[in-house]
Amino acid sequence: MTDKALSTKGEILRSERTPYVLATVVRAERPTSAKTGDRALVLPDGTLEGFVGGECAASAVRDQALRLLESGESTLLRITPGAGGSPLDGMVTVSNPCLSGGTLDVFLETVIPPALVHVHGDGPVARALAEVGRAAGFDARPAGAADPPGPDAAAVVVATHGRDEEAILKAALNAGVPYIGLIASRRRGAAVTSSLDGGDRVHAPAGLDIGARTAPEIALSVLAEILSLRPVPSRAAVPAVRAVPAVPGEAGDEVRHCHRG
Repeated sequence: MTDKALSTKGEILRSERTPYVLATVVRAERPTSAKTGDRALVLPDGTLEGFVGGECAASAVRDQALRLLESGESTLLRITPGAGGSPLDGMVTVSNPCLSGGTLDVFLETVIPPALVHVHGDGPVARALAEVGRAAGFDARPAGAADPPGPDAAAVVVATHGRDEEAILKAALNAGVPYIGLIASRRRGAAVTSSLDGGDRVHAPAGLDIGARTAPEIALSVLAEILSLRPVPSRAAVPAVRAVPAVPGEAGDEVRHCHRG
């Protein structure tokens, strides 16, 4: 796969909100089939597109990339025939049992889609939520009452000021959206959510109490609340020691994960 084709594939994955890992060879010590600058994409299903070396190197890259997709982290991976030397802080080193030898340093950059926020409404607060959300790195999208929340929606915020509120909130509750917020006064918010099954999951009024008054300030308070409640990726998703299956037909029984700084 050419660099242009790889870049195009990355753009498609981002537009589809598909997470992936970009693997780039940053150092190659002979004998290796990969060269500095070789790149590949690793998809959540384990598909590797591009080239970062032979099957042993590709297997190690794929294994580490899938772990990183769970944790959301990026790292530098060293694939080497032996476990000697002093790994850099933050580097993962794996022992390569294949006969070809050589050492590769591969930077694994995890690309995770920004949190998807569906914003319902067309008033000042709804517009501010979309604008401030995008500026803060969210994928904040205006949504209509008939638009169901996507399967990877991180939040649904309803700022319709009384229009179609219950229907939108019900759809978000049924979809299991992690954060559901209603822009309303405390009294009206309680009245709306009291009739909903699971209404206690709705943040009404939405947002942290920061004394917000203007539309942008209200938007900021809501986005801050979404951030405060998001799950923190567990570093345990990238274990310190774990065996990696060997490539069939190659020398040795396993690729061993030797050290993580």
